[in-house]
Amino acid sequence: MGDIYILMLVALAVLAVVDLVVGVSNDAVNFLNSAIGSKAISVKKIMIIASVGVFFGAVTSSGMMEVARKGIFNPNMFVFQDVMYIFMAVMITDILLLDIFNSLGMPTSTTVSIVFELLGAAVVIALIKITNNDAESIAAIWNYINYDTATDIILGILLSVLVAFSVGAIVQYFSRLIYSFNFESRPNYINALFGGFAITAITYFIIIKGLKGTDFYSSIKGILEGNTIQIIAISFLIWTALSGVLIRFLKLNILVLIIGVGTFSLAMAFAGNDLVNFIGVPIAALNSYEAWSASGVDATLFSMGSLAKKVPSNIWLLLLAGAIMVTTLWTSSKAQNVIKTGIDLSRQGEGHEKFKANNVSRITVRFAMLLNNIINTIIPAKTQAYINSKFEKPVLKLPQDKTYEMPAFDLVRASVNLIMASVLISIATSMKLPLSTTYVTFMVAMGTSLADRAWGRESAVYRVAGVLNVIGGWFLTAIIAFVAAGTIAYFISLHVATIPVLLLLVAFLIGRNTLKHRKQKNEVKKKDYIERAELITINGVIEESADHISGVAERIDKLYTNVVNDLANHDLNKLRKTDKHVAKLNTEIDDLKDNVFYFIKSLDETSVQASRFYIMVLGYLQDVAQSISYISRASYKHVHNNHKNLKKGQLKDLKAIDIEFSSLLSKIDTTFKNRSFDDLNSIIIEKRELLKHVSKSVEKQIARIRTDETSPKNTTLYFSVLLETKDLVGALISLLQTYEEFHLTTKN
Repeated sequence: MGDIYILMLVALAVLAVVDLVVGVSNDAVNFLNSAIGSKAISVKKIMIIASVGVFFGAVTSSGMMEVARKGIFNPNMFVFQDVMYIFMAVMITDILLLDIFNSLGMPTSTTVSIVFELLGAAVVIALIKITNNDAESIAAIWNYINYDTATDIILGILLSVLVAFSVGAIVQYFSRLIYSFNFESRPNYINALFGGFAITAITYFIIIKGLKGTDFYSSIKGILEGNTIQIIAISFLIWTALSGVLIRFLKLNILVLIIGVGTFSLAMAFAGNDLVNFIGVPIAALNSYEAWSASGVDATLFSMGSLAKKVPSNIWLLLLAGAIMVTTLWTSSKAQNVIKTGIDLSRQGEGHEKFKANNVSRITVRFAMLLNNIINTIIPAKTQAYINSKFEKPVLKLPQDKTYEMPAFDLVRASVNLIMASVLISIATSMKLPLSTTYVTFMVAMGTSLADRAWGRESAVYRVAGVLNVIGGWFLTAIIAFVAAGTIAYFISLHVATIPVLLLLVAFLIGRNTLKHRKQKNEVKKKDYIERAELITINGVIEESADHISGVAERIDKLYTNVVNDLANHDLNKLRKTDKHVAKLNTEIDDLKDNVFYFIKSLDETSVQASRFYIMVLGYLQDVAQSISYISRASYKHVHNNHKNLKKGQLKDLKAIDIEFSSLLSKIDTTFKNRSFDDLNSIIIEKRELLKHVSKSVEKQIARIRTDETSPKNTTLYFSVLLETKDLVGALISLLQTYEEFHLTTKN
């Protein structure tokens, strides 16, 4: 029987490595967003700073490992077999849950996930034990579970969301009034005072949050406790003086230094305190096995009260975990995906919005606008003018031959993000409040972006919707973690053979999600629509529009053929899949039209006339996409409603049209890929022949109705497909004619 538990330990070790990878991929957002979003430091240097912080934090994290062993459940109430089942369920659930959030690009709390997984699995195992024991009632569940921890975590979520957002907004507002967007012109003494305050807050954070609970902290505990105010005051004076020296004599930008130190501190705190979320459970399992194997008692009888004792962590395991975390930090594309979500929601400029507006976000924005109008009636006009002047963004002027991508936000906001996150987490830690690092850093960033007027009329509903989605995901994390871990623990308790099945399921789902993520990443060809000083020439317009046309022609060819074939086979599932691909095409073209403002804004003065051409191209592409969408939707609806299949004559005509249409679309694709625009005229002539073919098919159907056609639904569908095909071909002809005219104009 012992061999089974050895295999479980091996499985837990492998799961720990995987959990480190998926966990770091999600939590990297906590300490990288501010530095990457502000472009204060090169990405390579940011990663080096964060890597050092992560590695240092991992080595000093031993004091946090007690949570997995005794923080959520009372180990003396469980036997060795029970805790092994709990730990297996927790690790399997944690990996799957975090990987799903990573694939969606949504930041969540690894602390909340591990706590509620432990809680869910422990509750289910406890209920099984109570059910099998006639001497206990359901009320005995409180003897097994430390329910106060779960309550504190839930309150911590609410507290961190409200406090972090509010404090971040207030501090950023006054920081902007002091600095404005022309922070380079501020007097040196302001920069020195700001540097003194910021670095004091961050270094205090490193000591309190990063080192508390470690063996090193015990050696300085006597100095720190009881002298907090004096230490902070002395640190402020020292750092202010040092900042002044660095600014005056070395011409150092103190904001860049703040961002660098802040990134290190948050990275260190993340590794030092969140490492338990990834390897705490496997280490607790190892400790449990060592205690049980030395006892000689049966696994179903050996009480795990020994887990309540403090056991120092193995330094080599911590070093290995730190190395895996650093490697993941450099290589994970899913980490970049999660980071992008946080930066997009807080960026200063307008651009492509990831989230769709909803009724709650619309109501929230309307209420905020009403409140703003009320405040404006109270504040004097001169005061408003002064405040508005501090929020005026400088105009960036660059030579035409220079390209520059604007940062998502400036150094002032990045510094405030890091300072306030450090301060709030330090205060919470000293008061023993269970605030999540993820919640604090994310909500501070959202609060500062709101105060910095980054959420304008053009983007507010989308940004608010995004924030609500992320917050909703946090609460969803707790619920799913509890239910899923409890369910898996139940299946494991039924028979230990369930474990290898679950492990195979984990491997399959992780592999599938990874392949899907890579495929999606490779398919993304469109640009990130951010405000930038990049000039597009007339050749750039031709190149970009040619790529759009080629891509749409290739996809329309496949989609139209799929609809005809699936309609002939009356295949509902394939029609459903095709309809999803059609919807995706429509969304991408809508995104291009939504961002035409930024495209036109980027045109140089010599090619402004090309903007009209580009708008017309997008308009025709939208017409084409809408036509194929109507054909796909009508076909799907017809089959979904179980109407009769089309007649052989109708299908024969449709397939003939499809073959001819496919040939022409292939020629369009090749023409625009090869940029052989002189062939456009011959394609236009062939397109007109196709229109004649469609018209003849319409006439044939009219003749059928007068003779042998008996199905009005078939007639409706058939006419709909033919007429929309005619509109589709007509839109393509107009597109090609427009392109040919523009091509001839540019040649002359």
